[in-house]
Amino acid sequence: MHSVSRPHFRLTALCIGVALLQLLASQRSAGVDSLMGSKPGDEREIAGIKLCWCPPGKFTMGSPPGEPERRPGEDQVEVTLTHGFWTGKFEVTQGQWKRVVGDFPGERTAGEGDDFPVYTVNFAEAEGFCRKLTDIAHASGELPKDWEFRLPTEAQWEYACRAGTTAATAFGGKLSSKQANFEGKPYNGAEEGPSLKRTARVGSYPPNGWGLHDMHGNVFEWCRDWYHAKLPGGKDPDLHDAKTTTARSRDGSLSRVRRGGCWADEGWPCRSAFRLRFEPERRHDHIGFRVVAVREVKETAKTGQNGTVSRSIAISTSQSQVISAIRTGQKRG
Repeated sequence: MHSVSRPHFRLTALCIGVALLQLLASQRSAGVDSLMGSKPGDEREIAGIKLCWCPPGKFTMGSPPGEPERRPGEDQVEVTLTHGFWTGKFEVTQGQWKRVVGDFPGERTAGEGDDFPVYTVNFAEAEGFCRKLTDIAHASGELPKDWEFRLPTEAQWEYACRAGTTAATAFGGKLSSKQANFEGKPYNGAEEGPSLKRTARVGSYPPNGWGLHDMHGNVFEWCRDWYHAKLPGGKDPDLHDAKTTTARSRDGSLSRVRRGGCWADEGWPCRSAFRLRFEPERRHDHIGFRVVAVREVKETAKTGQNGTVSRSIAISTSQSQVISAIRTGQKRG
């Protein structure tokens, strides 16, 4: 019987370990790639929610000094989003809310029906919907375990709203109430259209270039960030946990961000860069939300401008176990 030399054993163990790591990496990559879109606006449906793909990319967030009706807090910053994500094609509807959560959270004073946007939901309730939707999608196998539904960051929201455009709105430098559901004066001299004085069924107005409807008007939409006086720039800005640096209102209260304008506003607050604060415990018939599906990432200890948290993908447990096994085999050899 031939004995196996220790160097040969170590080499064999290392080769097996490398092969296992490559297999795990390919399986992990296949699982992730299966959920990635191939181009902006690709569509898919998960857990009954229609989604459109927003690819990784760079964009200028905020408005230029000469944009009509611009407001303080819109000074431009450069943003890089290193990971693509799926954005709800429509605002979350009353029918979807009933299916995932149950009872409507308040009186339906601004439009009623399964295809109308849900409103009068506070920030915690919107986040609760996202968690329950994630659980449903995980249980059905439609969403990989390292992906989740959540509210968009302010940067993700504006990136999705602009859909590659740089003008005041996704439709150009003007906005008509034939293009979005708002009340009163159109933006920047656009043609006047109907004024519903309530919400509209989602998808009643034209989509932007990435297939997303009602990013302008209908209902304001919650974002996950705490409101800061200045826009967060840099790489993957996320101010969800940046409570200590948030801007306080005159009465000392703290607010989350809302975006998009609504049915009760004129056209100018529906601009892509317009942003407002809203206390997270409040609810109103002009505010709802849409979801994004993102790959979960592990926070690092590093924080940047405005409390922005840097994030990195964590190594999988299976990969850690393989690495440990390789090291054990080397020691035994």
